[in-house]
Amino acid sequence: MLINAVIYTFAPENVAAGEAALRGLREGSRAEPGCITFDVARGIDDPNVYFLYEVWTDQAALDAHYTTEHFQQYGINGVRKLAKERIGHRTRNLD
Repeated sequence: MLINAVIYTFAPENVAAGEAALRGLREGSRAEPGCITFDVARGIDDPNVYFLYEVWTDQAALDAHYTTEHFQQYGINGVRKLAKERIGHRTRNLD
């Protein structure tokens, strides 16, 4: 399994659009073969911060995800353009 954990920070004026893009990305991604989990959470202490946590069966599933229309629309041309900061980590389970 592959796990992506990404923290996005938005300027206050981009929070609503950023959240809408994250919701679109989440819904499209959950329907993909190979997607085990795709969750998005919003910061309690800082509501401009969002945490994305996604789990994929393997690299092939993740590579396919990167070519989808919803990833291009909501990820590349949405969230990534709107975020003022993006910190991402690609990981694997310890077990």
